[in-house]
Order: sequence, then structure tokens, then C-alpha cells
Amino acid sequence: MKGSFYGLSTKQLTLFLAAVAFTTVLLVGWAKAPIVSSLIPSQGAALKLLPVVTDKVKEKEASKGVNGSEGMSPSVGIEVPVNSPEEAVNSPDTISSTATTEKENLTALNENIQETTTKREEDSHKQTQDSVAPLSSVTANSSLIGKEDVKTPPKSQGCSYAIGKWILDDNRPLYSGFGCKQWLSSMWACRLTQRTDFEYEKLRWQPKDCEMENFTGSKFLRRMQNKTVAFIGDSLGRQQFQSLMCMVTEGEERPDVLNVGWEYGLVKEKGHVRPDGWAYRFPSTNTTILYYWSASLCDLEPLNITNPFTDFAMHLDRPPSFLQRFLHRFDVLVLNTGHHWNRGKLEANRWIMHVGGKPNTNANIAGIAGAKNFTIYSIVKWVNSELPKYPGLKAFYRSISPRHFFNGDWNTGGTCDNTTPRSGDLQVLQDESIDPIAAGSVKGTRVKLLDITAISQLRDEGHISRYSIKATPGMQDCLHWCLPGVPDTWNELLFAQI
Repeated sequence: MKGSFYGLSTKQLTLFLAAVAFTTVLLVGWAKAPIVSSLIPSQGAALKLLPVVTDKVKEKEASKGVNGSEGMSPSVGIEVPVNSPEEAVNSPDTISSTATTEKENLTALNENIQETTTKREEDSHKQTQDSVAPLSSVTANSSLIGKEDVKTPPKSQGCSYAIGKWILDDNRPLYSGFGCKQWLSSMWACRLTQRTDFEYEKLRWQPKDCEMENFTGSKFLRRMQNKTVAFIGDSLGRQQFQSLMCMVTEGEERPDVLNVGWEYGLVKEKGHVRPDGWAYRFPSTNTTILYYWSASLCDLEPLNITNPFTDFAMHLDRPPSFLQRFLHRFDVLVLNTGHHWNRGKLEANRWIMHVGGKPNTNANIAGIAGAKNFTIYSIVKWVNSELPKYPGLKAFYRSISPRHFFNGDWNTGGTCDNTTPRSGDLQVLQDESIDPIAAGSVKGTRVKLLDITAISQLRDEGHISRYSIKATPGMQDCLHWCLPGVPDTWNELLFAQI
């Protein structure tokens, strides 16, 4: 038949050939990639189903891995700031109990600083080349981030409590300046003086990037159950101690609180105005809060115990014997020093500087500033060396509390009787501490910085000023603070970090 093939029409033949071609293609495809396997997600497709780890999460985890905890920046070695050529400070890394000469110590210091600087530069160079480095280690020149990232780099740390502003809060103060007579020295209770403005009591510190937990006495006692908080330092440390006692008790009389100063040798000795400190225990939670007076943070040793007018060895490289003796009993430790470091105080107290158990002959730390800085580094280093023995201990070095004498100094007519902050701007924008000695001393250690300097610098209206109970004219106190007041915030910052 015309137009047919073996009885098949042209149309039927075309369909048959098409079917054969399709079957052939299908069989070849099956041999190379079976249909069943095509229904199973590939390895790459399966990975896309996992949670996506963002750069921010990587950064946070990297920070934890380097530091062991959030909120501490990684560092290498110890930097020693130098205020001026005549106030150069030896790094504690050069402290030695051997008979090494002072010249050798100074050489070791310079080598240590150079080595630390070189290592920092090498680490920084390495981090900028490492594609998984935390963003905090990436410089503006790194190819890992764009221009927008340079302008607003994401935070690799936890909350920075030192950045923020003072705001009015009608729920302040946390206790009554009239009522906290059991714990608060009357000379610091400005409600008992002639002062009539108390707006300074209503200011609360608000960190910029986080909420600070509201402080209550019950929260503090629960958190510190079976624990001891110790303040060791000068009169500003004593103010912080009294502030905390008032905050925990809310300024109320507490006959149940026990005086346990005797357990720590804190008893008034014959002929003394007061004991060297105080210790109180809250029986409900077995919480102890204590203060020990150590204006210099040095170990003071009488050179002749039989002479009541003896000189004292002021060991710049030794912590107070009280701290050495009772450190094992502390769970939170707050250290401070600063304002007693002047030539007049040392001479009046007959303190003779010693290093390595001998009178100091190193000109670099013979000056007051150099000796103070050397001591801070030394004591922080000692505390850090002890921390592995006491894994539960949290140690802080508190930065210096600022003075606000205007138009003179404490003995030349300086004043601070303004009722509102002079700056007008009640915010801190910079993350770096304005107390470089305190900040430098804790770098590379597990001792934390309780940074209160910048936030307190804004509060010049909060000092005792010209007010007193007896209303007698005289020098103004622009060093100590009215309570309730600024030191309460120091304790809120402490509470947030324990």
C-alpha cells in the first residue's frame, strides 16, 4: 500500500520511532543517575537545611573560646602605661625575689614591653588574614569587612556597663539617708546635714546597649547565699561598703545581722578610734559583707615593733597581710587605691617604700605616681596568680573615683557646691576606660575591671561639698560622696557582674 510500511501508516510509524527514541534516552539516564537517587537530597542540599551560623554568632562564640567568658577582651601580656619619663613604671612581670640588680630589672621591663608589642602586632596581622577571626580583631584595612562595617562594627563582647547615660528615676534612691543610721557614717549622710537639694539621689545609670537588672536586697542575698563579699581599699572603698549595706537592708534597722568582725581580727584596739574594718553576716542566707582599710593596698610592716613611733616598711610588691590571710574565705573581692598616694601622707604615716624586702633604690618607682602604678600592677598580678586555687572567686579592681575641686584644691579653696552637674551632658560614649592604670593592670588577667571613673566624672554635684552636721565653715569635701548617691551605682554595676 502506498504510504505504508509493513502495514503501518506514516503517522503510526512516526509515533513508533518517537517512542523508541524516548525509551532509549530514559534507559541511558537511568544508568547514569537512577530516578530513586535523584529524589534524595544531595549533600550540599542537606547542609542547607542546617541552622545558618551568622557572623555575629561566630563572633560571640569565638569571644567565648578566647576569653573563657563574655565581656573580657583577649589580650597578650601586660601593658604598663607611662605617664611621663620621670614616672615610668616597672611591669610586675619584672618583679623578682632574687638578687637581680635594679638595672637588670629595668632592662627586663623594656624587653618585656618590646616583646609584648611585637607579639600584639604579629597576632593582629595573623587575625586580619584569618577568615574565621572574630570581628573585634579585624582592622579597618582588612578585606573581610566593607566600609559600612567599619563605621558601625558589631560588638563582640557582652554588655559594656561603662557606656550609657544618667537618667532621672522617681523610684530612687534605693534607701533612706535618714534611716540607714546602723550602717552609714553620719558624715556621709547628706540628709542629716544642711543640704536642701536632693535631685542627685534620683539619677540612675542606664547602660547603652543592655538593661541592668534592678537591685534588691533579697536578690543580692539569694545570689550571695553562703558567700562572702570583701572590699579592701581606702575611704572610697569604705563608702562602697556602707552603700552596699544600706542597699541590702534598704536602709532599715536589722537587729538580726551579726557583727562577725572578730572572725577576721577586725576589732577596735586600745587607743584606736576605730577598728581596721567591719564584717557583718546575714543569718538568713549566711551572707557576709566586709571591709578592710588598706589605703595603699601594700603590706605595711613595722620596722621596730618595740618602738611605738617606728617607721613602716611599705612593701610595694606585697598585698596586705589581711588579704593574704583571708583570701581563701572570699567569693567576691573588690580592691581599690589611689587618693592616699601623696608625699605628705607617706611621710605622716612614716611609710618607707620597699621592693623585694629591701628599701627601694629604683629611681623609676621612687616617685609617688610610679610607686602607685607599680603597686597596682603588682597586687593585681598577685591576686590573678591565686585565682586558680579558688575557681569560685570573682576578683575586681575598681578604677579610681574622681575628685571635683573647682577654683582650687582641697586646701586652697577648691569648691564643688553646685547642685546640678556642670557638664550638662550626662552620658559616656567611649568604651575605653579613662583610668589607664586600672585598665592596664587587669589586661591579660582574670581580674575584672569595675570601671566607675567616667560615669562618676559626670556627677560633680554629688559630693559632700560644704555641708556638715555641725554647719561649721571650712574646707569642702569634693572627694567623698553623699549617700545615697553615686557609690550605689558602683554596687549596681558590681551586682550585674556577679
